[in-house]
Amino acid sequence: MGDPYILMLIALAILAIVDLVVGVSNDAVNFLNSAIGSKAISVRNIMLIASIGVFFGAVTSSGMMEVARKGIFNPNMFMFQDIMFIFMAVMITDILLLDIFNSIGMPTSTTVSIVFELLGAAVSISLIKISSNDGQSFSDLWNYINHETATKIIFGILLSVVIAFSVGAIVQFISRVIYSFNFQKRPTYISALFGGFAITAITYFIIIKGLKGTPFYKDLEHLIEGNTLLIISGSFVVWSIISQFLIQLFKINILKLIIGVGTFSLAMAFSGNDLVNFVGVPIAAWNSYQAWVVSGVDPNSFSMGILAEKVPSNVWLLLLAGSIMVVTLWTSSKAQNVIKTGIDLSRQGDGHEKFQPNALSRIFVRIAMGINAGFRFVIPKPTLEYIDSKFQKPVIELPKDKTYELPAFDLVRASVNLIVAGILISIATSMKLPLSTTYVTFMVAMGTSLADRAWGRESAVYRVAGVINVVAGWFLTAIVAFLASALVAYLISWNMIMIPILLAVVAFLIIRNSLIYRKKSKEVKKQVYIERSELITINGVIEESADHISEVINRVNKLYTNVVNDLAEHDLNKLRKTDKHVAKLNEEIDNLKDGVFYFIKSLDETSVQASRFYIMVLGYLQDVAQSISYISRASYKHVNNNHKNLKKGQINDLKEIDSELTTLLTKEAIIFEKRQLDNLNGLLIEKTHLLKNVSSSIEKQVARIRTDETSPKNTTLYFSVLLETKDLIKALMSLLETYEEFHLSAKQQNDL
Repeated sequence: MGDPYILMLIALAILAIVDLVVGVSNDAVNFLNSAIGSKAISVRNIMLIASIGVFFGAVTSSGMMEVARKGIFNPNMFMFQDIMFIFMAVMITDILLLDIFNSIGMPTSTTVSIVFELLGAAVSISLIKISSNDGQSFSDLWNYINHETATKIIFGILLSVVIAFSVGAIVQFISRVIYSFNFQKRPTYISALFGGFAITAITYFIIIKGLKGTPFYKDLEHLIEGNTLLIISGSFVVWSIISQFLIQLFKINILKLIIGVGTFSLAMAFSGNDLVNFVGVPIAAWNSYQAWVVSGVDPNSFSMGILAEKVPSNVWLLLLAGSIMVVTLWTSSKAQNVIKTGIDLSRQGDGHEKFQPNALSRIFVRIAMGINAGFRFVIPKPTLEYIDSKFQKPVIELPKDKTYELPAFDLVRASVNLIVAGILISIATSMKLPLSTTYVTFMVAMGTSLADRAWGRESAVYRVAGVINVVAGWFLTAIVAFLASALVAYLISWNMIMIPILLAVVAFLIIRNSLIYRKKSKEVKKQVYIERSELITINGVIEESADHISEVINRVNKLYTNVVNDLAEHDLNKLRKTDKHVAKLNEEIDNLKDGVFYFIKSLDETSVQASRFYIMVLGYLQDVAQSISYISRASYKHVNNNHKNLKKGQINDLKEIDSELTTLLTKEAIIFEKRQLDNLNGLLIEKTHLLKNVSSSIEKQVARIRTDETSPKNTTLYFSVLLETKDLIKALMSLLETYEEFHLSAKQQNDL
């Protein structure tokens, strides 16, 4: 009778390991963003500090274990089999949900996900039990569910988002006014006081958040309880003196020390209070199984009131969980992707934006601009000038008349991120309010970036859209976690055969997501972007851009052939896929054009010719991309509207043009790839011949219209494809001519 439950326990153990991996991949953003974004410490040292924090947190963990056991539902209302179904549903849903968020690079709350999964599965099983009992009604659901905890969690989500953002913005504004961007030149006592305040906040956070609720805390409780104010004020004085001592005698940058200690503290909190959720469910299942086996009672009759009792955590299991977390921290590429999202949204400089603006982000930006205008109208001009002077970013003058801005995601902002996040989480913990470290750390980072004027007119609408998307994703997490877990629990309770089926689905989806993510990562690596900061000569631009041109030509060649073949087969699905690839090509070229400003800014005065060449090349590339885009879109629209197939003569003409174009584009790609730029003239002659063939096909179609052509839609499509093909060939010819002109010019300069 126990065999199926043993298998379930084995499955839960395996799921726990996988869940730890996907959980770390998502929550690493909590404690690595500030240190990595500021580059205060080397990545290797950051990872070492975080790893120690994770191990320390794993050993001192236990608080969130109780959530899995009794925090969401009343265990005495459920039988052993019900509990096992709930736990299986939770683990299956959690892995899939977090893996999806990791794959798209979006940070979400592992605490909220598992809490709402427990809630969804418990509600589902409760409703099944109520429906099978004639003496109970829907109102009895609250006897099964600990609804007070669920309400607190929802309240905590809403409150933490607003408070973390607001407090982060206020503290960063004050810190910047005190420090300015020239923080290296400020008096040492300012850094000492700042260090005293910061390290006091962080150490208090370690004690309250890290140790409270653990066996270690009992030995310290009599020293801490009732003496909080004395401890904090005493710590501030001591740490301020120590900070001044370190600055004066050892010339230590106290901000880097703050970032190191802050990273450790958040890593510890993450391990001890967040990811422990994932081992909490399997451990609770194991405790349930042990109690049931001893009882010898039928699994449908054994009440699980035993889960209401506090059970000490197994230190060896926690150490194993900590080891898995650390290994994942060092190896997960998805963790790096999630971290990148947080850093991109809070970085000071402009650049490629991951998120597109939406109506809501535009409204928020306009409201913020109005509020800002109101403040500037009310606040006296001298005060505004003083504040603005504190936000002026210094530049370093370098040879060749170049200027580079210092990174504005600096040590001050990184320190504030860690301090504020630590304080807010410790306050919430002392008040016994459920709080997500992901929500707090992310929103603090967004608030500090806003206050630090990182969201300027050029980037605000994109950054706000990103924040809206992430926050919406958090609430979506709760809804999806609840519904998906409820559905999985229902399926499992319907028939236990669904467990191996669902596990197979989980394995398939995770492998599939990993393969898709790996493929996308490879595609990103293949995209050859011009390194604008290093290309200061025409030769450098020609050399570095040749590979990119070769890549674009090969892709256009393949896309054009696909469109012609798909159109000949009248295959809507293939045309849809081709159109997506075309759209991707256009997006990449648009990204390159968006960076023209930074490229030109990086050049010295002697490289005006290089910038002119670069701009012309990007213009012709955009013309090529727009032509292939129009051809693809028109073909897809024609087939999607169920219009008639092109006639055999039209298809043959297009295939003949495609064959010639393929030959030429292949030669062109090889010339650029192998840097055989002296051979461009021959290609220009061949392209002229191809243009004549396209014109000839247009004349043939005119003749067909006068004789046997009966479909105006076919004629419109055919002419559109031919005319855009001519434009595509002309753009490629112009590109070749530009390369030939500048290549000869560069050779002449070298000869001189």
